[in-house]
Amino acid sequence: MKANIQPNMLSTCNTCVTSSTFTPTHTYTHTDTHSRARGMKNLQVLNLLPILALVNLFIKISGSVSLHPELTGPDKAFLGSKVAFQCIAPNSSLPVTYKLMKDGLTFARVVQVDQPALFFLKVAATFEGLYRCEAKTREGTGLSNSIRLSVVIPPSFTSVTSEPSPPVAFEGSRIVLICDVKNGSHLSYMWFFNKEKIKSSTSLLHSTGNRLVMENVTPQHAGYYYCMAWSSVEDKSRFSSSTEVNVEVKIHVSTPRISFSISKEGASYHANVTCWSSRGTPPVNFTLLVDDKEMTSVTATESLAATFPVTIKPDLKNTTQCRVKTEVQELMSEPVTLEVVPVGGDVKVEVEHLYRADSKLATTRLSCKVSRGTFPYVSWLLNDSVLPLTTHVDSCVQPVLPHYALVDHRQTLILNKLGPEESGYYRCKARDSYDDSGAWVESAAILVQVTEVFMSTIEVITIIFCCTLLLILAVVVAFGYRMLHREQAHAHFATTNPSLNIIPLSALTSRSGGRQ
Repeated sequence: MKANIQPNMLSTCNTCVTSSTFTPTHTYTHTDTHSRARGMKNLQVLNLLPILALVNLFIKISGSVSLHPELTGPDKAFLGSKVAFQCIAPNSSLPVTYKLMKDGLTFARVVQVDQPALFFLKVAATFEGLYRCEAKTREGTGLSNSIRLSVVIPPSFTSVTSEPSPPVAFEGSRIVLICDVKNGSHLSYMWFFNKEKIKSSTSLLHSTGNRLVMENVTPQHAGYYYCMAWSSVEDKSRFSSSTEVNVEVKIHVSTPRISFSISKEGASYHANVTCWSSRGTPPVNFTLLVDDKEMTSVTATESLAATFPVTIKPDLKNTTQCRVKTEVQELMSEPVTLEVVPVGGDVKVEVEHLYRADSKLATTRLSCKVSRGTFPYVSWLLNDSVLPLTTHVDSCVQPVLPHYALVDHRQTLILNKLGPEESGYYRCKARDSYDDSGAWVESAAILVQVTEVFMSTIEVITIIFCCTLLLILAVVVAFGYRMLHREQAHAHFATTNPSLNIIPLSALTSRSGGRQ
C-alpha cells in the first residue's frame, strides 16, 4: 500500500528524512536533480548578461551614428568681427538639440525645431580653437566634422628698426631692416624703397619674413625705406604702414692729395696748403705734416678738403704730407716738396700741329716753357698785342673766344682754328703769380701760320711716293717676266737641236789624237 502524503506532509517528511542518518534512495535522487537544473539555468543567465550589454550598447551606438550633422563656418576671422556657424542634421526627426562645442567643451546650445541651427559669434581672442557640432534626437546623438577657427588680429603700430641702429654704414657692410608690428597676427610684409615697391630679391638685397637684408651695401642702397604689414581673411585685408627711415651708406675716403698756392706779404711768403680727397663721406679729419712733424689737424664736416696756412722761405725745401682719418680708415698722401723758386731764366714757345686722319689740321698747340720758377703766371701775345684771355691761375681749362683755349694754368695755348686772323707771331711772358709787381721774362716771337698750300704739298708728296712705288713694282715685274721668257726660249732651242748639245766620246778622242 502507498502512503497518502499531502504536500505539507511531504515537506515535513522530507524534512524529517533529510535530518535522519539514513536517506532513502529515491528521495535523495529527486532533490539533487532539481538543484542542478536550477544551477544550470542561473549559469546560462549569467553568461548571457555580457552579450545583452553589448547588444544594448550596439543599439545605442547605432542610434547615435545614424545622425550625421554637418558644421559649416569660417576657419579665419578678424578680431571683433561677427561670424556664424551653421549646423544641420539631415534626415533627422524633430526636435533636434544642437550644441556647438569648442575644444570638446559646450560653447553654445540651441533647441531647434526647424533646420538648420545658426550660432552667431562676435569674435574674441579666446574664440580660437577647434569647433564641432553635436546633434541629439530621440533616436540618438551624432558629432559633426571639425573646423579650426583662427582669430586674425589686424596689424597696428608698425615701425622699422635696423641693425645697426641708426641705419648708417660704410660701403661693403651689412644692413638689416626689421618691420616691427606691435599688434597683429597672420602677417605678410611688403617693403618700399624711395616710394617704390621692392618687387624682387637679389643677391645683395633680399627679404625674409619681416626682415630686409642688404649685403655689401653700395651708395645705390642709400635712400628712404618703409614697410607695410597686412593680414587677410578671404578677400578682405587690413594694412598698417611704418614711417620712413633714411638709410645712409658712407663712402670710403680715397688717398689724400696735396696742392698749394703762394702769397706774398711784404718780404714774407705764405703757402696755403690744401689737403683733399676725391671721394668719401664727411666728416673726415685731415692732419698736415711738415718734415714728418704734425703741424695741425682740421675736421671737415661739409667737404673733403682742408686748407692749412704755412710760412715758408724762398729757395728752402720742405716736405709736406697729409693724413686723412675716418671711423674705419687712416691714409697718407704722397710727400710733396713745398718750395718757392722765383721765375727767371730762359722762356721759349714750342709749337705742335695736330692733324686728323685725312691730313687736315685739327689743332695747333703752343707751350710756354719757363726754365725756372715754381709758380709762374703766363700771358700770351699775338703780334705784340696781349691776347684778351682771362682766367684764374689755378684753372685747369678755361675756354675763351670761339677758337682759343688755355690749359695747364695758362702755360699752354690751344688754337682750334688757324686762319688769317689767328696766324702771326706768338710769344709768351711770365712772372711770379704771387707777386703782381714782379718782373716779366719774355720769350722770342715765333711765326705760326698754316695754309692750305702746306696741306696740298703733303698730299702731293703722298701721291708722288705712291706713284714711285707703283713704278718700281712694274719694273720689277717686267724684269722678272723677261728673265723667265729667256729661260724658256733656251730650253726650247736645246730640245729642237740635240746634235749641237750631245758630242760622242769617240769624236772627242779622235780630235784629240789628230792634234797630237
